[in-house]
Amino acid sequence: MKDTKQNSPPNKQKPPIGTHFILDFWGARNLENAEILEQSLRQAAEVAGATCLQVNLHHFGEGQGITGVALLAESHISVHTWPELNYAAFDIFMCGVCQAELSVELLKEVFAPEKYEIKKILRGEF
Repeated sequence: MKDTKQNSPPNKQKPPIGTHFILDFWGARNLENAEILEQSLRQAAEVAGATCLQVNLHHFGEGQGITGVALLAESHISVHTWPELNYAAFDIFMCGVCQAELSVELLKEVFAPEKYEIKKILRGEF
């Protein structure tokens, strides 16, 4: 659903506040390994130049998925996995001088999806 109210056009002279990537991975691996997920969230923050403040993961049990978030000084990276479907959904939102694109590439390497879709959204355009 897209519902926007716009009184004046965005000022294209200013960069957006942040970049938000939405990743869908099908045929992915390592989706029920909490250690690999935590390590990859930390590395994804590091390669982008972000500061990881905390990682919190919840594993739903043997053979089930993991939901988690890396809280960043510059925003967040979140993950939800469905290992029974070999599917994962990641959100990467970073502001400032971070290079969120590098996080996308790292996650593609670690989880090696057979198929993926990536959406890029510029947030806070004024």
